[in-house]
Amino acid sequence: MATLRQLAYLAAVVDTGSFTRAAELLHVTQPALSHQVRALEGSLGGPLLERLPRAVRLTPLGRAVLPHARAVLADAERLHAAARRAGGLVEAELEVAAVHSVALGLLPPVLRAWRARYPGVRIRLREYPHAELLRAATAAGRADLAVGPLPDDWDGPVRELGVEEFALVLPPDDPLAGTPGGVLPLAALADRDWVHYAPGHGLAEVLDAACARAGFTPRPAVRTEQTSAAPALAAAGLGPTLVPASVLPAGLDAAVLRPDPPVRRALAAYTRTRPDRLTTAFTDLLAEVSTR
Repeated sequence: MATLRQLAYLAAVVDTGSFTRAAELLHVTQPALSHQVRALEGSLGGPLLERLPRAVRLTPLGRAVLPHARAVLADAERLHAAARRAGGLVEAELEVAAVHSVALGLLPPVLRAWRARYPGVRIRLREYPHAELLRAATAAGRADLAVGPLPDDWDGPVRELGVEEFALVLPPDDPLAGTPGGVLPLAALADRDWVHYAPGHGLAEVLDAACARAGFTPRPAVRTEQTSAAPALAAAGLGPTLVPASVLPAGLDAAVLRPDPPVRRALAAYTRTRPDRLTTAFTDLLAEVSTR
């Protein structure tokens, strides 16, 4: 049976790339560390690490085991943190993970309200450019709570938060800026060069899918990795863009229109295991703010 110590030793060796450096980091002798790793390998039925002359490399078994090891270690840390919170021994910290657009749009008012209600609870925010990266990080135990697009086939608790509405942004002097009713068919922009998102950014897929439904493929004029940069670049005349309406800055000098057909995606808060009291309180606040 693997122990927490053995899993921590394995993670340290992988993170440092060396048994020697891992032993120094953990303040143990190298023979003791090596013994524990060999014991772990024995209990799991095969080698986890390939010992090279100047490095170590995970074996296929090691690659399969490591994410679970990290998740177990993270859960153990959260177990101790929950116990400390319940006992009032220390100020608490809640780890929240989110996709970039949620961190930029939905979370600021939530965090402001949270700070007012729970001044002793710090928030550690982790941001991810894509929903799949958020999902993988949460599955690996790197956050107490994930906030992003509604995940498919998630085994843990999920709370739906509503939908994220998207808006079209054009420069204020664009010929289509004054479209009656503020609703613009996406197909009307089929011949334009777009402010697009970098490959691997979740909004790149949203934009491509929306344009595909309108019968065309968007031609990028520029690609950005920053969600917040897209509306500014569009306002500057580099091309139209599609962004979550919640991320639009106040006072943006641009034409903001609703796409036809509408572009939306469902948002949710989800956890690996049953959330504790503080995580539940944060989720309740998320739901409260997102439905205003």
